[in-house]
Amino acid sequence: MHGVARFLILLGIVFLVLGGLLLLFPKISSLRMPGDIVIKQDNFVMYFPIMTSIIISIILTIILNFILRR
Repeated sequence: MHGVARFLILLGIVFLVLGGLLLLFPKISSLRMPGDIVIKQDNFVMYFPIMTSIIISIILTIILNFILRR
């Protein structure tokens, strides 16, 4: 149970840091990479951040593997 508690605390800290970065640097939230899908119509915009999600997933996997390695 201690491992789950540590993970949740770590996850909370990560969310706090990311939230702070988004407040300090609002242009980060408009990050668009090649491979992201944007559909624009008359009064409608839909954004699918596929490539951004893949990159963030890879980075978080590497970081968590280093942190949680025993």
